[in-house]
Amino acid sequence: MGAYILRRLALIIPTLLGIMIINFALVQFVPGGPIEQIIAQVQGQGDVFEGFAGGGDAGVSAGAGSDSEYAGARGLPPEFIAQLEAEFGFDKPPLERFFTMLWNYMRLDFGDSYFRSISVIDLVLEKMPVSITLGLWSTLIAYAVSIPLGIRKAVKDGSPFDTWTSGMIIVAYAIPGFLFAILLLVLFAGGSYFQIFPLRGLTSDNFDELSLLGKVADYFWHIALPVTASTISAFATLTLLTKNSFLDEIKKHYVMTARAKGLSEKKVLYGHVFRNAMLIVIAGFPAVFIGVFFGGSLIIETIFSLDGLGRLGFEAAVARDYPVIFGTLFIFGLIGLVVGILSDLMYVLVDPRIDFEKREG
Repeated sequence: MGAYILRRLALIIPTLLGIMIINFALVQFVPGGPIEQIIAQVQGQGDVFEGFAGGGDAGVSAGAGSDSEYAGARGLPPEFIAQLEAEFGFDKPPLERFFTMLWNYMRLDFGDSYFRSISVIDLVLEKMPVSITLGLWSTLIAYAVSIPLGIRKAVKDGSPFDTWTSGMIIVAYAIPGFLFAILLLVLFAGGSYFQIFPLRGLTSDNFDELSLLGKVADYFWHIALPVTASTISAFATLTLLTKNSFLDEIKKHYVMTARAKGLSEKKVLYGHVFRNAMLIVIAGFPAVFIGVFFGGSLIIETIFSLDGLGRLGFEAAVARDYPVIFGTLFIFGLIGLVVGILSDLMYVLVDPRIDFEKREG
């Protein structure tokens, strides 16, 4: 297993390099970079994308009468443009900028945000609590509900209980997370009916003044709706996965043999079937957490006014804040690759009979 882990760790470097090369190359062809953003703001246009959307001819004609390569820079001193290029590093060739970026990342130097005057690491750490809250609690709740429910559905396969719970699960899976979030907001956060839960933030303004028990209650009071909204799709998928895994194992010969020996149904299910059936479910915990952590967080964070990594990534992409875009891409790509290795280790932990080295050979 040690040699397998070393090989997987060695693959992280070329994989990350490939991710960074592709995304860096794509960014070179996307209009509206950080310099264009600043030019638009200086000229009072608000956002550079307004020019692309409605004033294409004007932008071309403006650029035609100027030596600047930036559309919309007409009337601005060339020295100002050159100063911006030097400040952002665009006075250097793309290849040189790429290798400089990689060298800095190797030293864990991810630079500073172009527009926030804060380092990328500090910015990620500042937004991390919101995303960890959504990802961790959503995953734990999904597992806590899905595993017992999936086992019960497998045992009662074909019964009325299995039928009506399957109907509920299908409905839950079909509802988009953002639509369910809006429904919760309207019903329970003062939208049109009840004002039970707060609308924004992870804590109240007087959080520091509360007792320890009060802080815990306030925290869970704030996260109740966003966590519920982000859990619904994972809950449906895990329940069906658990049920199908149990059904596959129940039909195998070793289960029939255990029953023939006179073992109780409870011992057969939880002493023999559970470990094999739960292999794929439990071992996939890291991947599920990362999926909830990264996927769908933007809309949930926006709806509930939470300032997390989802909104950070979106705002950085819109503003063309390249250090934030590439820094978070590198960090999260590295996390995703490490989680893939952790998933394999979870498989071995749940079932020591699995040997990835023999499978590779």
